Amino acid sequence: MLSAPLLQPEEIMEAAEAPIPSESLWDQITKFTTKMNEAYKRKPIPYWILLFLGIIAMVVAFPASSILSRVYYDNGGQSKWIISWIAVAGWPLIALILFPTYFVTKTFPTPLGLKLFLSYVVLGFLSAADNLMYAYAYAYLPASTAALVASSSLVFSALFGYVLVNNRMNASIVNALFVITAGLTIIALDSSSDKYDNISNSQYIMGLVWDVLASALHGLIFALSELVFVKLLGRRSFVVVLEQQIMVSLFAFLFTSIGVIVSGDFRRISSEATTFKGGKSAYYLVLVWGAVTFQLGVLGATAVIFLASTVLAGVLNAVRTPITSIAAVILLHDPMSGFKILSLLITFWGFGSYIYGSSMDHKQS
Repeated sequence: MLSAPLLQPEEIMEAAEAPIPSESLWDQITKFTTKMNEAYKRKPIPYWILLFLGIIAMVVAFPASSILSRVYYDNGGQSKWIISWIAVAGWPLIALILFPTYFVTKTFPTPLGLKLFLSYVVLGFLSAADNLMYAYAYAYLPASTAALVASSSLVFSALFGYVLVNNRMNASIVNALFVITAGLTIIALDSSSDKYDNISNSQYIMGLVWDVLASALHGLIFALSELVFVKLLGRRSFVVVLEQQIMVSLFAFLFTSIGVIVSGDFRRISSEATTFKGGKSAYYLVLVWGAVTFQLGVLGATAVIFLASTVLAGVLNAVRTPITSIAAVILLHDPMSGFKILSLLITFWGFGSYIYGSSMDHKQS
């Protein structure tokens, strides 16, 4: 056997102190490109097509749904129940996707026990209440402001997830919660800059309050949905999530339909369509596309989470907030003050911190 030559102590010290050559920017780009190519080759083309469609659905459908809600109120619509009803009226679209999935994946529907059934009823009721609160927010706030305030749902999702599901929190996530809260505070302090002329100060304040309450309830629903997976379902798959989304939307649709009928707003649809700016066809198009875009956004989020990761879904959630705000400024001529721009940047920073903290926690686990 050959023996390696021994090094003198001073040679060992020189070798230890020798600087490690750093990678150039081009080397880093090449390494990243190589990893992307390897990841692309590991997945079939249909996978990337579905992921691309899911991403497009999230960053286009959700902002479109928010814009359409504001278009409804801008052009003569007044009912909060109708807008909340539209948010869940498109639930059969997901059912049309779920049923063929059973045959493709060769799986059977999840057995519906009493506890799971009651969980869906409770989540459906909370979702109906959540949609109604958001309807009040969009009735009194510009779409860009409502979208920024609604981003606080991430704060409540993290807090409820920590309390109910024992999700871990690190310094980056805690920093994100404080930063997003700071952005929300700036919006509240600058309330006089973007209030519509036909909206009173008390209505604007109530719009902010309803938006924050809806965001808190949205965070609770998210944590409870995860709790249902952990405690009752025990498995997490694309089919199971579609089943949950359909059942929750179905019960939310039933609860909201009761509200629309009891309030008398269902009978007012024809009269609202008559007085709507642009005519009846424009009115019904706003309602139909509002229902379609909301469900497409939900379906896209589901696809991204299970085809990629929750981190990518978080990135896209961060992206759709400025998209909604910018689209509202361009299409609806929403006012965009310096404070609102500052709030937008701070919120985006908070999302980035949350995504970084989530990715680090995912790597450690």
